[in-house]
Amino acid sequence: MSSESPESLPQDPAAVEELWDRRYAGSDGLWSGQPNAVLVSETRGLPPGRALDVGCGEGADALWLAQQGWDVTALDVSGVALARAARQAKLRSVQVNWVHAGLVEADLSPASFALVSAQYPVLLRTDGNEAERALLRAVAPGGILLWVHHPPPTAEEAAARGIDLRDYVGLADVAALLDDDWRIEVDETRPRHVSAGAGAHHKEDVVLRARRLR
Repeated sequence: MSSESPESLPQDPAAVEELWDRRYAGSDGLWSGQPNAVLVSETRGLPPGRALDVGCGEGADALWLAQQGWDVTALDVSGVALARAARQAKLRSVQVNWVHAGLVEADLSPASFALVSAQYPVLLRTDGNEAERALLRAVAPGGILLWVHHPPPTAEEAAARGIDLRDYVGLADVAALLDDDWRIEVDETRPRHVSAGAGAHHKEDVVLRARRLR
């Protein structure tokens, strides 16, 4: 998965995997190779525990978290991206549990992660809110859900890219499921400063940080 959808995603998981494999195979490195700035700033001071990196891509966030002492599980639908991430982990002598699966399809233990990080995820919306519920279900009591994305494009911009925004999970979809078991700690738009990688043209981040109370 990645920070933005290159085109309208198919519904079939195998077709989604093929699409992302093709996109990653089209370049030596799709993203900047650096951990996302919001992840770095929002986890500063948190005691390391188990972390889940949703849509880890080429692994920059997962590797950084592991280097900070986190026990990291990182999942992605693209085997091409995961192979690159695993190579970097070996070069850096870093241990990460790489999972080749989408969020909904992954066999994740519920309530087991102190941090669930979803950095610019591309998650398909379903009638049952499966992706959103999988995110929330993975967070342990006392743990943090960190959702970071770009502000949504206008309807005209989305149409020009062949994207129907109704097909994808957005921040509002996640926030709508946060009940009294959660406390929202950050909900804001902030400047984004990235000079390399496929998402460098985006100038703002939308950030949601929520803590599971019980």
